[in-house]
Amino acid sequence: MVRIRAFENAAEIASQGGVSAYGQSAGATARVRGPLHLSTGQEAVATGVCAHLHPADYLTSTHRGHGHTLAKGADLGRMMAELFGKATGFNGGKGGSMHIADFSVGMLGANGVVAAGLPIAVGAAHAQKIQGRNAITVCFFGDGAINRGPFLEALNWARVYGLPVLFVCEDNRWSATTASAPMIGGPGASARALSMDIAATQVDGNDVIEVFEAAAALVAQVRAGQGPRLLHALTYRVKGHVSVDPAAYRDPQELAAALLTDPIARLRERFQALGHNIGTLDALENEAAAEVQAALAAADAAPWPDASAAYTDVQTTGAGTWF
Repeated sequence: MVRIRAFENAAEIASQGGVSAYGQSAGATARVRGPLHLSTGQEAVATGVCAHLHPADYLTSTHRGHGHTLAKGADLGRMMAELFGKATGFNGGKGGSMHIADFSVGMLGANGVVAAGLPIAVGAAHAQKIQGRNAITVCFFGDGAINRGPFLEALNWARVYGLPVLFVCEDNRWSATTASAPMIGGPGASARALSMDIAATQVDGNDVIEVFEAAAALVAQVRAGQGPRLLHALTYRVKGHVSVDPAAYRDPQELAAALLTDPIARLRERFQALGHNIGTLDALENEAAAEVQAALAAADAAPWPDASAAYTDVQTTGAGTWF
């Protein structure tokens, strides 16, 4: 969790320059290229779930996917380089924050399209089942995604074919700049899963122990061939929609209340209450901070992509038409 937090904090600072998506100028030149959607405050969900995954397991993510990617084991330095648009990034600097992928650890990709990771995850899980692999797929998505068609289609397909997929709704209460609750009919993700005969568990997504224990049970069931499951994690998006969004549309009292449930602070308090030396956690935070600083320096020093790279990774129809 502290590695994710340190990464997000550093990336946020590095992105705050130029003209934002909201029109204001932040003054300094931005080092991060393109939009940046932070997962600050949601670290317990990614950490608690991915702790149970193997390298052979697949994962699909969202436009807010840095935490998922790190928790799955992807290289922190290469991800920072990708955010900087450098040649040493995961996608050679072409993808940026919303298209991070690292197939070497089973991370199939973040996605800039809301709900688009759901059918990708189901396709990956179907392949795992057909090929008889001893692996599962985990699909992270937000509460805004449950109002889009791919959510229904993906859950239905996974249930009909009994696929090894764990759906994880990261319910952070906000869909871009709109509060989610008034836009969702009924109780939400858990109820919709249950209506399709998919077992669902709702947890406090800011309690990493609760997430960890619930995910352990659900992952075990999916691995045992019992079909898809859904984890509904209630968390909170403490930052704006993108890194330069001040979120002035949000009630300050709502944010203040949410900050009191910060997952890292809560775990520190629990650790100390159990009589452990808090210095152990301080050392972990210092280690994470040093790792991120090294990644920033490496990303700054890394080369830009060569101009010729613009002509690679391009799909052709075979008829001379490029798109």
